[in-house]
Amino acid sequence: MTYDRQILRILTAVGEKGISVQLLAKHVYNQNSTLFYTPDLSEIRSYVQQYLLKNSKLPSSLIESMEQRGYYRLNTKNNPDAQQLMLDFKEQSSEEEKEEKPQQDLSLDLFG
Repeated sequence: MTYDRQILRILTAVGEKGISVQLLAKHVYNQNSTLFYTPDLSEIRSYVQQYLLKNSKLPSSLIESMEQRGYYRLNTKNNPDAQQLMLDFKEQSSEEEKEEKPQQDLSLDLFG
């Protein structure tokens, strides 16, 4: 389930220009790689590919394939859910940016 949400978040970030399956899989892979766990890139790529194919079949689906082979984007023209996703993820990212404030340096000067 986390992969699904990550895929949608990445598709929202790239917008109308779309993204290739390979790049999308690398982004998902990088988001899930840690110091103690490294997922299998080929498994993630096949999951991403199956997810995109499954969710781009119908004309009113959330994801649409582009003219260029292997590229996908959110279907914002025919699907109101995709438009809402664009708004939801943009609002979340702007809230996260506002929360990050630079911390004041309160350390003592050693040579002062």
